[in-house]
Amino acid sequence: MNLISGYIFLFLAIILGIAANGFLKTTNGFTNIYPTIFCVISIILCLFCLSKAMNIIPVGFTYATYGGITITAVTIFGIFKYNQLPNIYGTIGIILIIIGVILVNYLGKVSS
Repeated sequence: MNLISGYIFLFLAIILGIAANGFLKTTNGFTNIYPTIFCVISIILCLFCLSKAMNIIPVGFTYATYGGITITAVTIFGIFKYNQLPNIYGTIGIILIIIGVILVNYLGKVSS
């Protein structure tokens, strides 16, 4: 597998992670069966794609990108779906996460 396929798996993991985490609230503590099944299947597929991406892309880059983008997207999802606006500290935190992902991906180096 080449680098492009690693980034495709990473992209799929991010999408599945956003889906699983974004709709987790609808499971109502895992008491609603269909949202629970959706969340469980999507998180399993997410972890599968993430593990495939980590076979190609360095682990630190993969997880930093996955975590940062997923956290940011789920926060945005919460704003639109549940009207949950973060306060100034939450907003600053999300901005710092985005800056961290950019720094890791563009300036971070991995030594073997």
